[in-house]
Amino acid sequence: MSQRQSKQQGAVMAGASISEFDGVRYLHLGTEWVQGAMRIRKPMQLELEYIQRMMAWMLWRPTDELDQGHAVQLGLGASAITRFTHQVLRMRTTAVELNATVIDACHLWFHLPDNDERLTVLNLDAAQWVRDPAHLQAVQVLCVDLYDHDAAAPMLDDAAFYAACHGVLAPGGLMAVNLFGRDASFERSAAHIASAFGGDQVWQLAPTKEGNTVVVAGRGVVVPDRESLVARARAIEARFGLKAGKWLRLVRPYRPAQAG
Repeated sequence: MSQRQSKQQGAVMAGASISEFDGVRYLHLGTEWVQGAMRIRKPMQLELEYIQRMMAWMLWRPTDELDQGHAVQLGLGASAITRFTHQVLRMRTTAVELNATVIDACHLWFHLPDNDERLTVLNLDAAQWVRDPAHLQAVQVLCVDLYDHDAAAPMLDDAAFYAACHGVLAPGGLMAVNLFGRDASFERSAAHIASAFGGDQVWQLAPTKEGNTVVVAGRGVVVPDRESLVARARAIEARFGLKAGKWLRLVRPYRPAQAG
C-alpha cells in the first residue's frame, strides 16, 4: 500500500515488518496499521474484506475475458492482488511499489514469486509509472491502493493523478481504488475520480466495517443489464469463491454529496 508522491519528498519511508495471529500473517510499516494480510495455509485466498471488494471490477468484464489483458497494481501491500491476478487469473501482471522493504517482505513472507514472463514488480513511484507515455491505453485492470504507514489518506489522490490513471486504461478498462481515511477525504477523492473518468463511469461499494470504500471507475465501459450482472456474479463465485453476489448488493453509481 505504501507510496510517496515523489522520491524526493517526505521523510525516510518506514520499514516493513510482520506479525501473525490465528493463522494470518500481517504486513505493517512501523505502526499497528495493517498494510496487508495473508492466510498462511491459503496464500492464494484474498484474506481482507476490502481486498476482496477490490476485485469487484470483475463484474464489469465479460466472464470469458476475466483472465485476459494486463493487470497493474499501484501499491503492493502484502501482494494479495498481485498473486491473484498473476497466479489465479494468470494475467500479465505489473506491480509498482516505492518502498523496497515492502517488496523484500513480500518475497520473504508473502509468497510473491520472482519476476517472470507474466510478472513484473517495480521499485518505482506510481506517479512516474502512470505518467509514462509508454503505458498509454495499455492496461485492462488497474488496482490503486496507495497509503503510507499512518493510513490517513491516499498518498496520490489529486485530479492529475486520476487523469493519468484514466490515460493508462485501454477502452473498456477498469480501475478499482481503495479509499480510506481517518479524515473526511472520501468525497474529495471520489470527485477527482469522477472528474477524470466521467460521472457515469464511477461506482462505489458500501464501506467495510473497517471504513474502506472501494470505488470502481471505467473507461468507456458499457454496463450490462441486471440479469447479465447476476450471471457474471454467479460465475465469479463458482470459479473463484469470491462474494460477487454480495458486491452486486453493495454497489451503486457514485453520486456526489449535496452541499449543505
